Amino acid sequence: MANDFFGFRIVEGLQKMGEDIKKNELRYHQKRVLVSKEFTFDAAHHLHCYEGKCTNLHGHTYRVVFGISGPPNDIGIVIDFKDMKEIWKEHIEIHLDHRYLNETLPKMNTSAENMVVWLYEKMQEALESKPGHYSAARVEFVRLFETPTSYAEVRREWMEVE
Repeated sequence: MANDFFGFRIVEGLQKMGEDIKKNELRYHQKRVLVSKEFTFDAAHHLHCYEGKCTNLHGHTYRVVFGISGPPNDIGIVIDFKDMKEIWKEHIEIHLDHRYLNETLPKMNTSAENMVVWLYEKMQEALESKPGHYSAARVEFVRLFETPTSYAEVRREWMEVE
């Protein structure tokens, strides 16, 4: 085989829309799929009514993971990763990164347990504000790491129960 180099095949022609694949073939299924994206931010905070070092002003490099589910659209995508990043940048990160969380978040103790619910609500609000785009998409979970080994998590089914 002339186009085989060390076990790798060189593609000679890209698949052409309308010839090799039709638009109605782009979505393979209609099952709900979970899509995840992870972000980080650095912030300072302190806890009120807490006995321990966290009562003092201190900082963390937080890591947050969003899980969003939905059926794929007509081209086979649940939510574009770039749209998740845009939501993060425009609606969420502006309140968090290099901020004093006690000042920028709603009045609450800035525990990971409170913050993870706020993150869930902000992402869900942003999805709902894009009519038509992601009408069936929903936040399934948010996991907020305060340290590499400590996190708080909220899931959709828990939010709906309370």
